[in-house]
Amino acid sequence: MSLSAIAYPTPPLTAPTGRLVALHGWGSNAQDLASLAPYLNLTEYQFLFPNGPMPHPQAPSGRMWYDLSDFVTRKGLPESRQMLTDWMLDLEGDDGVPLSKTVLAGFSQGGAMTLDIGTHLPVAGLVVLSGYLHPLEVRPLPKTFPPILMIHGRQDTVVQIAIARKSHAALVEAGATVDYHELDMGHEIKPEAMMLIQSFVRQQLR
Repeated sequence: MSLSAIAYPTPPLTAPTGRLVALHGWGSNAQDLASLAPYLNLTEYQFLFPNGPMPHPQAPSGRMWYDLSDFVTRKGLPESRQMLTDWMLDLEGDDGVPLSKTVLAGFSQGGAMTLDIGTHLPVAGLVVLSGYLHPLEVRPLPKTFPPILMIHGRQDTVVQIAIARKSHAALVEAGATVDYHELDMGHEIKPEAMMLIQSFVRQQLR
């Protein structure tokens, strides 16, 4: 397994002042989130959208970070975790932008991966969209955290709002600073969420 990624803009910025990495959800692919990049209007930053390393069993062009057909074992999670961590650490040598000027974001399963690896990396911030926290027995939380933005739809029927609230409470109890928002939407990213992301990224990368 290996990671491929879509960059925005293409060609890449010659001297970006920061970086946003965004992880897609289960059964989607990098193009899904990459299509939203122009609407964030963060032209001074480089965007990277990696594809999950595993093919999705039902979606021909879909990818995943680990297998959700068996939610107990989460087959592929340790491998994806290591691969994504190594890939993030290697980014500093590619364009000179340090992890301290990188925001890691993710939607749904990508949001879970964002919390899984991002809480253990020296990044500028984390954005979790319709995501969830893996059980602490899967990976314990660290003692220090980057700032976290969490956005979830009250009408989300895929990752229910109760899961988001439980994840939020666990992060706060562990000492994280979380900017938490519940919006009137389902399992999606609406313009109101885009505005919150834009503001958070500018605040963390200014």
